[in-house]
Amino acid sequence: MIAGTPQPGLPVRGLKGIVLLIACALVILPFLAVVSTSLADQQQVTEAGGYVLWPERPNLDAYRAILSGGVVSRALMVSIGITVAGTALSLTCVTLLAYSLSRAGSFLHKPILLTVLFTLFFTPGMIPTYLTVRQLGLLDSYWSLILPTMVGAFQVIIMRAFFQEIPGELVDAARIDGANELQILTRIVLPLSKAVIAVIGLFNAVAYWNAFFNAVLYINDTEKWPLQLVLRTYVVDNAAFGVDTADIAGTVMPPAQSLQMAILVISLVPIALVYPFLQRHFAKGMLIGAVKG
Repeated sequence: MIAGTPQPGLPVRGLKGIVLLIACALVILPFLAVVSTSLADQQQVTEAGGYVLWPERPNLDAYRAILSGGVVSRALMVSIGITVAGTALSLTCVTLLAYSLSRAGSFLHKPILLTVLFTLFFTPGMIPTYLTVRQLGLLDSYWSLILPTMVGAFQVIIMRAFFQEIPGELVDAARIDGANELQILTRIVLPLSKAVIAVIGLFNAVAYWNAFFNAVLYINDTEKWPLQLVLRTYVVDNAAFGVDTADIAGTVMPPAQSLQMAILVISLVPIALVYPFLQRHFAKGMLIGAVKG
């Protein structure tokens, strides 16, 4: 609170509290309904009309069914592999490109920078991208889910601006001590850039984890589908679930609604678990990186 600024009265603060509670409820209740429905049995789902806000007899039958092997388990492994590999490759390429563009006088500095800026304003269309992927022989390949979105111009600009904020005296001192560019990057620049690396890494991880449209375009083999495409098939298209119920207590098939919500929870949990650990880097990584162009 700024000194001398009058504090709002009790009615205003009460109104703000009510608005905040409503906003929290709008966020929490849908997520609670998804989790509760995934834990409910057929009787509860039928009585609630499809969505359960609080399960009376919670069970993990839906999770055991979809994780006992089959389409969902395989798709989960595919999504994890694509996310890990794609994020690692993207961070490596973006970091190297941003660092080279942050050093004035680097090889082809201006042409490469102009090319990056050009792709920021003029993105390729869906058909040219598809034709390029096909010409490279990447159809039905996991690389088709990684390479087309591996380097983003916005990410390069943000990281380049962050690198330019690092004092030049540190880089000059390292050069005087005989360090080459790779040593300067790995021993000086990267340790000082954990915030922006965390932000860009999370952006990439979320993008790779949630992507399904590239899989629709490039992947025809259903055994190579990522989790999000399987989720879309089961939830949006309402496809039948090919799950093995042999290991489920009572050999009773969980309700389709619970299976759908269980897949949705599994698709949300990894990012939800990672985000709190990187949240503190967001403001610093984005704001400092946006100070200079």
